[in-house]
Amino acid sequence: MTQPPHDEPTASSPDELREQVEQTREELGRTVEALAAKTDVKARAQEKAAEVKEQAAAKADELKDQATARAGELRTKAAELAHQAQDRLPDPVKDTAAQVAGQARAKAAQAGQMWEEKAPEPVRRKTAQGAQLALDNRKLLLATAAAAAVVWLACRRKG
Repeated sequence: MTQPPHDEPTASSPDELREQVEQTREELGRTVEALAAKTDVKARAQEKAAEVKEQAAAKADELKDQATARAGELRTKAAELAHQAQDRLPDPVKDTAAQVAGQARAKAAQAGQMWEEKAPEPVRRKTAQGAQLALDNRKLLLATAAAAAVVWLACRRKG
């Protein structure tokens, strides 16, 4: 009933026939596996999701690196501007600022002592963390204060 394909010669012995049957089975198995892989939508969706996730993570890392670099550039620029502002301030303003800073330190020390005596422990702990953060970023805080002083002086002179 079935005829052999025209492009393959017919087997002349039972061994050749068995070999042809085995090859046909292997080819059929590979074809079925390939078709099953193409029709396995869930597996393909998972592969695509993993690929997109990897791409998103790589992009996030890239953006984080860019943001870190930009923040460093901005810190440097702010420090430069603060130094320029300090250089342009007249000596009487610098002296007054130093005097006011000394008075502020004295008042802060006094307030800190009072705080230590009256504040509850959890509040003191959080305050200490905030103070340490300010100390760690004091150059940025000083630069910002200097820039604010320059802006204040400029507005005062115009008005």
